[in-house]
Amino acid sequence: MPSTFHDIPRERPSTPLLDSIDDTATLRRLDEASLLVLADELRAFLLWSVGQTGGHFGAGLGVIELTVALHYVYNTPADRLVWDVGHQAYPHKILTGRREQMKTLRQKDGLAAFPRRSESPYDTFGVGHSSTSISAAMGMAVAARLRGLDQRTVAVIGDGALTAGMAFEALNHASDVEPDMLVVLNDNDMSISRNVGGLSNYLAKILSSRTYSHMREGSKKVLSKIPQAWELARRTEEHAKGMLVPGTMFEELGWNYIGPIDGHDLPTLITTLANMRKLKGPQLLHVITQKGRGFSPAEADPIGYHAITKLEPKPVAATSTSASKPKFSNVFGQWLCDMAAHDKRLVGITPAMKEGSDLIAFSERFPDRYFDVAIAEQHAVTLAAGMACEGMKPVVAIYSTFLQRAYDQLVHDVAVQNLDVLFAIDRAGLVGEDGPTHAGSFDLSYLRCLPNMVIMAPADENETRQMLSTGFLFSGPAAVRYPRGTGPGVAIDPALESLPIGKGVITRQGRSVAILCFGTLHANALTAAASLDATVANMRFVKPLDTDLVRQLAEQHDLLVTVEENAVMGGAGSAVNEWLLAEGISKPVLNLGLPDVYVEHAKPSEMLVECGLDAAGIERSIRTRLASIGKPAIKQA
Repeated sequence: MPSTFHDIPRERPSTPLLDSIDDTATLRRLDEASLLVLADELRAFLLWSVGQTGGHFGAGLGVIELTVALHYVYNTPADRLVWDVGHQAYPHKILTGRREQMKTLRQKDGLAAFPRRSESPYDTFGVGHSSTSISAAMGMAVAARLRGLDQRTVAVIGDGALTAGMAFEALNHASDVEPDMLVVLNDNDMSISRNVGGLSNYLAKILSSRTYSHMREGSKKVLSKIPQAWELARRTEEHAKGMLVPGTMFEELGWNYIGPIDGHDLPTLITTLANMRKLKGPQLLHVITQKGRGFSPAEADPIGYHAITKLEPKPVAATSTSASKPKFSNVFGQWLCDMAAHDKRLVGITPAMKEGSDLIAFSERFPDRYFDVAIAEQHAVTLAAGMACEGMKPVVAIYSTFLQRAYDQLVHDVAVQNLDVLFAIDRAGLVGEDGPTHAGSFDLSYLRCLPNMVIMAPADENETRQMLSTGFLFSGPAAVRYPRGTGPGVAIDPALESLPIGKGVITRQGRSVAILCFGTLHANALTAAASLDATVANMRFVKPLDTDLVRQLAEQHDLLVTVEENAVMGGAGSAVNEWLLAEGISKPVLNLGLPDVYVEHAKPSEMLVECGLDAAGIERSIRTRLASIGKPAIKQA
């Protein structure tokens, strides 16, 4: 077993049995002893392949045996297997004909980081956000019943996904529709309580057996004639199961609960799943797994090894410049601590993104004012609204793509009531290898239409800090959106200074063309402007828009160009267009931003090139537009 990150194998391991598995039909012809060998080879291959590409790591190592067992017992892809989130799905990809493609994982034109319907018939439902599997699988099970199909459906949920309200909504609905389906709760210490051992495994085999099921149903028929006896038997069974297994809640919601069992005990998994495949109605199997299983650093630090970057052929020493550049999330984390020390009303809220949003130091320094609500974005926003009602100043640290899940709460609970809530929106714009499910492509569009919102897009690290202070001191809802990764390396003023609301600045004076930049594409705009002798305005505020500056630029230039890392439709450029039309100002405008497609996963720099938002792409688009309106560029490339 490798013991350090550097012990991840750089050479492809020998996996002769795994190499012979190109579909699950072949897998199902293996004997049980061979399945144990296959599981070992699959774990070794996953460890090596993720080291080559980077990606989600710990959860996949924890479901090796479960993945083998599911594909062995169920007739996939005819039987439907729905993975939640997708963090767990790399072993599934390897066993379903994509083993040799794993070297392209998360790369341009390669395999997606998550299950995807267009990628394989085994990927029955596309995921990226959590807690959707039970609802989707239930829909499939009901559809199969309505169509008269002999088809089994399984949802695998875990890695914290059961904390989201949507999962409980689906669990609650089961008693009404009574779907023939199985939910596998993969409990890897990110879900619910641990209780595993020989007695639990034995009990699970008994409770999932057809004999027990027949006896249970037969007893119902007999005892139903004697209501008092039936009620006593029901309570006795519930009490006995409740003492041995933590499944009473699921039973009350209408699920036949089995478990918990050892999720790394392949023979027990196979026996239990084979039994449960024959049962009718909603079934729930609780398995205990270890995140990072088979790689000791990940076993010891499952959060730190949730995902890893690819192994470099040789250690690359970071330059002093790059080493000193903080990520935008680090700028936020430092600001949060500084402002919390200055203002005791500040509280920090995150939906299970302490590490990603860099609230680690804040959680340690101000534990009474730190709230991790788990994967529950809707609750996070309304919790903040309730705190704001009582005089606190909540800061909700949330990824752009996850704020989409709490839009109703953002509208009704915060904006309509004009409450003092600051949204620190991380991962705005294109995020790279995680692809369209995680891209922050739409926040400017869906925020801009809300009354009472102040929306800011910083060009660099220092502006990020200043805008966070601005939004915090503003009386009402405010949002600062910033990208993943590092910025241009601008020095950060430690003061908690704010900016005048709704005011942009000209950062380069030129002629003919004015580039109105919203956010961190400002550096690319400056590079393009140098070749065109164009004016560049760092607009800073999407709402309220600096209309005085827009008027000035329209009066002094032949072409206005808006640049943003957000969907063009409804974004910051649309705000400029709307104001010009409302004022009756006729001026050629070019809106540059994300196109009306889901931009596929690649490196962020590759995605910007694809969207024409790198410096060369911006310049090229401007030259083309100038030619179309008969205005030659001042400079030539």
